[in-house]
Amino acid sequence: MSDWPEGWYRDQPGRQEAQQASGGSHQAPPPGANAGRSAWPDQPPVRVASGRAAPPAPGLPATRGRGSGGRRWRFWGQPGRHGRRIALIAGTVVAVLVAATVSSYFWVDSKLNRSVVLPAFAGQSAGQNWLIAGSDGRDGLTDQQIRNLHVGFDFGTDNSDSLMLLHIGGGRPVLISIPRDSYVPIPGYGYNKINAALGLGGPSLLVKTVESVTGLRINHYVGIGFLGLVSVVDQVGGVNICLPAALQDTDSGANFKAGCQTMDGAQALAFVRDRHSFADEDLQRMQDQRAFLKALLDKATSPGVFLDPFAALPFASTSASAISVDQGTNLYSLVKMAFALRDPLTGTVPIADANYFTANAGDALLWNSTEALELFNALKTDQTVPAGLLSGTTVG
Repeated sequence: MSDWPEGWYRDQPGRQEAQQASGGSHQAPPPGANAGRSAWPDQPPVRVASGRAAPPAPGLPATRGRGSGGRRWRFWGQPGRHGRRIALIAGTVVAVLVAATVSSYFWVDSKLNRSVVLPAFAGQSAGQNWLIAGSDGRDGLTDQQIRNLHVGFDFGTDNSDSLMLLHIGGGRPVLISIPRDSYVPIPGYGYNKINAALGLGGPSLLVKTVESVTGLRINHYVGIGFLGLVSVVDQVGGVNICLPAALQDTDSGANFKAGCQTMDGAQALAFVRDRHSFADEDLQRMQDQRAFLKALLDKATSPGVFLDPFAALPFASTSASAISVDQGTNLYSLVKMAFALRDPLTGTVPIADANYFTANAGDALLWNSTEALELFNALKTDQTVPAGLLSGTTVG
């Protein structure tokens, strides 16, 4: 005997109408006759020859399936919600990154020591000119640091131990060393070595002196001392310098083997201060200073530092605290300067006499006035520097 309840199919709605339409004699059941219909669930619709589900009988709910027109269930809920959630998450991440970048920029920018007031300049000068000065001041150094860094207990007037001019224009940037012993007129003080201007009147007088002897407007000023240089180099993880020969100098503390090596802050300071290892002393030291500055900015603007917030932010913060700048300098202009220092045309102001005796300043250095004028006039009009005026940079 079949397990299916007898007559379950007779209770389907619509069967009576189908029989009447075909002329059948079956009578409609009396009211209440279906009260005892089977509890078995409604069966799936019969498939027609085409393979598609037949339309449901009147009174039966439409089935949901891949072939039906009903709504499909989705993992993320309602249609389109998946895309909206992804867009919301992406937008939130971008907003957070933008907010973090902006806040970090203003945080570092606020740490800049904008203490330098630039003097008024009445002339015309194309491009943008930066004066970069390294001070030999010992302020802020402990006795132990003075001994470790080999800078000597020479307290008193601060002079510019290193002086460079960076020109940024339409072509390749130009970086020029100005010898610290250059014998030039200092406004209000007569002729003297140019490094004395910093001690006599601070950065403003130094800028005014450089402007008067070059004819160039100094748009920005950056000054850094011994301790500041050490901290900046240490923060960036050291600077790689390649030496053609070993260097030893007890005065500066330089003690380096030949070849490429990574110098920490104290070693870098010894390297840029070493002049006794060379026959031409300061002239070679200036080249080493330019090589060091380029190496430092190469490292600082490399993707491994510049694009890594965990490296870039500490370096930027340390650098901002270590330097003094003019009131018009901001973080964005410093970043532009840093990239300009990666590959500039380099050299030293043309020299006529590196051992020029003076009555008031002892041995000094005298510029070749004709070639120096030609060099600075080219920068003043943002023209290409004539060949032969700048000899480049070679590590000593």
